[in-house]
Amino acid sequence: MEEKPESVLKSFLIELLVYAALVVFYVLLVIRLLGNWLNGLFEHSKTHYAIAALLLIIGQGIALEMLTTLLLKLVRLRTH
Repeated sequence: MEEKPESVLKSFLIELLVYAALVVFYVLLVIRLLGNWLNGLFEHSKTHYAIAALLLIIGQGIALEMLTTLLLKLVRLRTH
């Protein structure tokens, strides 16, 4: 069954808004909770800082993907 373009656009816009809100929340949370630690890591060991930053980026991507998939499933359940 093929989805209508309006449905695809609506899903895309919902996903975009959710991603934007979650990214802002995540950045503020990381800065608040890990800001001092990351700054100290940056000052003392750029290699460890880079590894920590990459792990945070990967973790963020996985978490955002899981959350938006769940939210889109919930939205589709309510609309059908």
